[in-house]
Amino acid sequence: MTNEEKIQIGRNFLKPIIEEETDYKSDQDLKKPQPPLVKKAMTTNIIDLPKNFKNLNIDNDFLHVINTRQSHRVYTQEKMSLLELSYLLWCTQGVKEIRGKSYATLRTVPCGGARHEFECYMTVQNVDGLKDGYYHYLPMHHQIELLKEDNHMHDFISVSLQKQDWACKANVVFYYSFVCYRAEWRYGIYTHRMVMCDAGHITENLYLACTSIGLGGCAIGAVNGKVSDEAFGLDGEEEFIMYAMPVGTISVNNQQKEKDFYAFVKEEGL
Repeated sequence: MTNEEKIQIGRNFLKPIIEEETDYKSDQDLKKPQPPLVKKAMTTNIIDLPKNFKNLNIDNDFLHVINTRQSHRVYTQEKMSLLELSYLLWCTQGVKEIRGKSYATLRTVPCGGARHEFECYMTVQNVDGLKDGYYHYLPMHHQIELLKEDNHMHDFISVSLQKQDWACKANVVFYYSFVCYRAEWRYGIYTHRMVMCDAGHITENLYLACTSIGLGGCAIGAVNGKVSDEAFGLDGEEEFIMYAMPVGTISVNNQQKEKDFYAFVKEEGL
């Protein structure tokens, strides 16, 4: 297959599907059992997260937040507070209410059909009050669970993010998994194109939340799925990691280092 043919396949994937067979029915239409709204806790190492967000110095000037939002790849490795991490999780996956008895979760980000087909996993290092290690967010009760401790995650972060070693200095790397049937139950063959849009909703909220409290991050699509799935105990078929975003403490003193990532633009005359 030529590169041009591969590109065309990608383009076709993004085009809306027009199904000629009008009798197509999803599993929801067929009255099959609905999958769980969220994943159950994987351990008993559960930690309640604070929600006293008024104690954070939040920039409430929305236009200023929009105008100053940018990707950050240089982190100071100063401590992040547990309240800051809690705020980022709430702004990106927090459950505001349940629709019906247990039909859907209404969250702080939009999602097609309110399916919210993503789970959030994290590598955490240098966050006040938490052991370094691998975590999973439990949105129903705004908690996290420690999956396993690890004081040497740099190798994993580097390999899982295709050798983007700048990410190893992030306080938290958010890894988002797609729980396939949670969305396929309702949308079936129409599911997968929209999943890409839903992932973008999450990380844009994360960008804005970071900006509003003086943190920085950079979303990454180049994820080594197999390595990431194994680290968080996922099967790689019904649930798999597909997106990530490192977040860390930043300083205005590192603006030139941030610009250095784009030195090739000047060097190559682009």
